[in-house]
Amino acid sequence: MSDTAGPAASPPGWHLALRSLFKGTPVWAFRAGMFLIQSSETKRMNVDPIAGVRETNDIAYVGDGHPLHRLDVLAPETLAADEVATDARAELPVYIYFHGGGWTSGDKQTVTKYCAHQAAAGMVVVNVNYRKAGRFQMNHLVEDAESAVAWVHENIHSYGGDRTRVVLGGDSAGGHIAALLTAASSNPELRDHFSMPATPRFGGVQGLVLHCSAVDLSMLFDKAPILSTGFIRLLHPKGSGLSAANRSLRVAAKYLSPIEWVKSDHPAVFVSTSERDYFYDSNVKFIDRLRAALVPVETLIYGSENRNTRHTWQQNFRFAESQAVYRRLTEFIERVTAPVSAV
Repeated sequence: MSDTAGPAASPPGWHLALRSLFKGTPVWAFRAGMFLIQSSETKRMNVDPIAGVRETNDIAYVGDGHPLHRLDVLAPETLAADEVATDARAELPVYIYFHGGGWTSGDKQTVTKYCAHQAAAGMVVVNVNYRKAGRFQMNHLVEDAESAVAWVHENIHSYGGDRTRVVLGGDSAGGHIAALLTAASSNPELRDHFSMPATPRFGGVQGLVLHCSAVDLSMLFDKAPILSTGFIRLLHPKGSGLSAANRSLRVAAKYLSPIEWVKSDHPAVFVSTSERDYFYDSNVKFIDRLRAALVPVETLIYGSENRNTRHTWQQNFRFAESQAVYRRLTEFIERVTAPVSAV
């Protein structure tokens, strides 16, 4: 395990062999595989619900009736209703989380227990569903993410959260969405590309948490990518001038890659990954890019000897490696959202 990251190391031999086996997984095959495992994953990750957490589920955050425009709010049960209503000092930091699933699948229910763990540690957690790629493109997914954050800024005080102390997070594709929204919050070109309003619909966020996230889609052009370049065509907004030409795909990948839009005003980031993660290389490159821009970044990186740390292991509370992530995550959120007087 390492708390730092140097230049991207070469993955172990078995990892390259696995990548070769699944080289360039087409979109249809990925979606079929995710459909088959989603139900069992939801059950496996949510056994033995956590006590001491108050849940409010399936809140509409857009108001258009779309079934995926729903979110859950989880808060410590010790935060009494009368405190929420009358005492601003009781307001806790807010952690807004976007589940993974390859942009095409997944559901907030899969990460309910993960979110409950974080809420029990002393924060208000918002677990978000969003529209999926296939029928929709990345501009719609980012629009949903921004709508969820806007809802939080308008309503989270009613649940005991402080809208001035907000951190975004996600795993895999969900981490990608969180990172892209964070980048778009201060990049007019990126906002224009995704047809977002020129001015963000919410105040700033104080931090970003990424678990095994897809932060650099140029990885799809590598020799043995885990996913095919078909995902770029799938995600890129329609009518944006994308052709089948390789050059156009690379331009599209740039707009889809948070690593390409890092600036010095980017909020602090906590990254957890491992050499067993499919996106390990791009995560390490992202860490390097953040540090080059003097952005505060904290890391928790496991080596290939840790058998539990496969892609998005953080969702599995049974692992000691997951518990280590939770402790570091709590410390990170407390630190980056601490009131100025407390720093």
